[in-house]
Amino acid sequence: MKKLYLASALLCFGYFLNAQTLGYNDIGVLFSKENINGTARYNAMSGAFGALGGDLSAMDINPAGAAVFLNSEFSVSFNNRNTKTIADFYGNKSQFENDFTNLSQAGGVFVFRGFTNSSEWSNIALGFNYSIANDFENFWIAEGNSGFAPLTDFYDPFPAVYGITEGQYFENFTDGKNSKYSFTFAAQHNDNLYLGASVTTYDIEHYQRTLIEEFNNDGNGNTLDLSSRQELLTYGNGVSFNLGVISKPSENVRLGLAYQSPVWYNLSEDFVEFDDEVYFSDTNETITDFSGTNSFDYNLRTPSKLTGSFAYIFGNNGLLSVDYTYKNYSNIKLSNANFVAENQAFDTDLESAGELRIGTEWRFDNFSLRGGYHLENSPYKNAVNSDNIEGFSLGAGYKFRGGKIDFSYQRATNTAPYNFYPQSNNVNSAELDIENSKFTATLVLNI
Repeated sequence: MKKLYLASALLCFGYFLNAQTLGYNDIGVLFSKENINGTARYNAMSGAFGALGGDLSAMDINPAGAAVFLNSEFSVSFNNRNTKTIADFYGNKSQFENDFTNLSQAGGVFVFRGFTNSSEWSNIALGFNYSIANDFENFWIAEGNSGFAPLTDFYDPFPAVYGITEGQYFENFTDGKNSKYSFTFAAQHNDNLYLGASVTTYDIEHYQRTLIEEFNNDGNGNTLDLSSRQELLTYGNGVSFNLGVISKPSENVRLGLAYQSPVWYNLSEDFVEFDDEVYFSDTNETITDFSGTNSFDYNLRTPSKLTGSFAYIFGNNGLLSVDYTYKNYSNIKLSNANFVAENQAFDTDLESAGELRIGTEWRFDNFSLRGGYHLENSPYKNAVNSDNIEGFSLGAGYKFRGGKIDFSYQRATNTAPYNFYPQSNNVNSAELDIENSKFTATLVLNI
């Protein structure tokens, strides 16, 4: 009879924990975000390049910036990211630190001056740029004692027997990245207007492996240990387009406006639902269950975004640049299956969010010093202020004959909840305190 109970319990256990990996709503938000990740100059100014151009990563914000280049060039960037995660679960804090190194950017722009016979169009530019829109690699653990035994409190036959908890343990490992490839065309009209358009393709892969364990007893020395592991692999590709304009109303002022369409993703997933194990100490009996892999295809549409930019040029000495981006996350949509509940959740749980970027650069002969600040608001309506991503950046560059070399440092912090017992109202989410630091080096060569 106990084996029958155990088999039934395993089925319930799997249902109860069916969202310990990211759900479709979380995936939708995650895939709609892009980090400040490009050349070292771009990163050092916190990505505030919408009205400036003249940088390969700036083309991803405003494609009109490609026409600002005076000469053809190629650049390649490498970065090292350090992520510290503190997971607080009922007063018990676990800290983990991870380092990752990537080729974060590579691209080139070809400038054709006097390409047309018209005196009004003086500059034509074709650009290509690869960058990492989002890097998913990370690992953290949360453990503590909620005072509740969620599984045995929720399902028979356990409540009457194993209702005392000794603690919970949750392990989360993620890997993969969202890579983007931008193809840009831009032109300069007279000396005060730049127009540009680009098409961007995305290649995305996100892998998550979770492990949850619960340790309960019956008050008489007998224990019930439960363990469940899930794996979710989501992969696919997407496409978007971008339109932009930069104007020079005066010698010192630059204004920029850019529209990026939604990204239309075609996604597939492989999901291992349960790899469950239940152990009873009184009988020294272990029951396991493995469901196999379920595969599923669906479509995701991210929100579009609008970026307005302003820059002031202090002659040949320096500049100050400000970008503000607006994105309505409630417009995220899932399709190609029954996603009525998920799409309703986007409407009710998410809202529009703004992102502010400020950057400055000062030149001293062949040397440049740079700095920046950025603030990205959380799209969740119930978010607290600390859930916003806030950070600063610093950098320097040296120009030599035939090119230049740049370096940057970025630091950003935010908090985030993670609920690995979504079916229980008794157990609070683990609270994550996240700090990302990143060093980037870029080599630029004139062509």
